[in-house]
Amino acid sequence: MIEFLEGNDAVVRAAIDAGCRFFAGYPITPATSILTGMMRALPDAGGVAVQCEDEIASIGMCIGAAMTGRKTLTATSGPGMSLYSENIGLAIMGETPLVIVDVQRQGPATGSATKGADGDILFLRWGTSGGLPLIVLSPESVFECYTLTRQAFNLAERYRTPVILASQKEVGLTRERVDLVEAARVSPAVMARPLAPAGEPYVPHAFSSPGDVAPLSPIGGPNLVRYTTSMHDERAWLTGDPAVIARMMEHLRRKIDDHADDMALVDHQPQTGADTLVLAYGVAARSAREAVVRARAAGRRVSLLVLKTLFPVPEAAIARALEGVERVVVPEMNLGQYVEVVRRLAGGREVVSVARMNTDLVSPQDVLKEGGLL
Repeated sequence: MIEFLEGNDAVVRAAIDAGCRFFAGYPITPATSILTGMMRALPDAGGVAVQCEDEIASIGMCIGAAMTGRKTLTATSGPGMSLYSENIGLAIMGETPLVIVDVQRQGPATGSATKGADGDILFLRWGTSGGLPLIVLSPESVFECYTLTRQAFNLAERYRTPVILASQKEVGLTRERVDLVEAARVSPAVMARPLAPAGEPYVPHAFSSPGDVAPLSPIGGPNLVRYTTSMHDERAWLTGDPAVIARMMEHLRRKIDDHADDMALVDHQPQTGADTLVLAYGVAARSAREAVVRARAAGRRVSLLVLKTLFPVPEAAIARALEGVERVVVPEMNLGQYVEVVRRLAGGREVVSVARMNTDLVSPQDVLKEGGLL
């Protein structure tokens, strides 16, 4: 069944289908239609949606709802992500499953509130104290707003962690024909929350090896649950023991990084004999795809890699795509952010940044001209 939907609409539909039953948010362009969409849809699904007094209250309510057993979603834009930062750290520390949609806009500060950009990319990875890893997914279409939102909920439940969908205005407010039946078919099956058995002493952060993830027991459920934002041991008791702290930090890092290959979602379109790789993500990937088609039609040998998972960095997939090429072209709607990740992995290859942060979309012609593909 074909529907004519915006990306934000697809996020709402995917969240409901993934089992989300609590939403809290504050109006902010260009994410507001997720708030209004969830307020319309959740009551009929047996859930609750709240318009809060600000962004800090919004993510705080979502953390509370998640820890009492609900799958939860919140949505904002760049300024709201700044206000979310401390509570994202709390969700990391408390191992709280939560999905956050950042519908990015031109910044900094108020910026151009009705214009799209990808200026939050590195902030999404590094914008909380402690520097612990986060999972960040990036849709390039309305179809992927649905599929990657579904994926985000599964990852949040599987790894007990906040997961961010790095959308932006040009994706979230673009209306396209989309087959949601097909989108649901190719999406992963909905994952139920792994729960600790009732009636046994509950250890909230138990693990045998650092990459393990303990099942969750809801606050108010059958087990006694401790939850804290402060440094703690596996039982959630506060601690100042350096050895225990190191063990817990290693756990919070490795439960994400050790499973990076499992989370790596990419679209690799290699071409035999290619000397150039175009590596893109988000809405800029759409121009990258067209630029590669045009370059190949003109006789250039060019490979394409589109990233759906930005963090943890899909290093193995990038390394495979780099085999045999001499240069990499990275189009982005910012001043050049993910290109720095690519440079770290490029092994001395030439890396060309095609950067735009003037509210215009990166065009296929920009990729061809500035990427040296004409």
